[in-house]
Amino acid sequence: MKPFISTAFYGVLNYLIALTLIASPWLFDLVNISSAALLIPIYIGWLQLIMAIFADTEVGFVKQFPVQIHLVLDVVMGFFLFVSPWLYTFSSKAFWPEVLLGGLLFFLGIFTKRSPFLTRPHQAPPEGQLTSTDSYEGRLNI
Repeated sequence: MKPFISTAFYGVLNYLIALTLIASPWLFDLVNISSAALLIPIYIGWLQLIMAIFADTEVGFVKQFPVQIHLVLDVVMGFFLFVSPWLYTFSSKAFWPEVLLGGLLFFLGIFTKRSPFLTRPHQAPPEGQLTSTDSYEGRLNI
């Protein structure tokens, strides 16, 4: 399957998800459930916001952080957020915000263009095969 989410759409959505994660304990009334339900979305939200600002996408401000690494971290953080209600045993009180936002991060990390999960890396020519005449002249030491 080919990735179908553009990096521009992904960048905008990443800012929205980051801000929603930061505000989610108050939006979804998770403040009094447990410290894990309060802090995990805030930490992941801030990490997402920092990565979005530094990401090499159309909406990144600094453009220094490679999108491929950002997408891998999205998958890892999305999975961790997805399983956190059961990992930290607050699933009986609330789990939908973590499951939905974690699943969305996981999904975006896999199906965004330039994702290392569904796109092949650039393949170098086989060893010893020449790609231009410049490299041939360099080998002859002319």
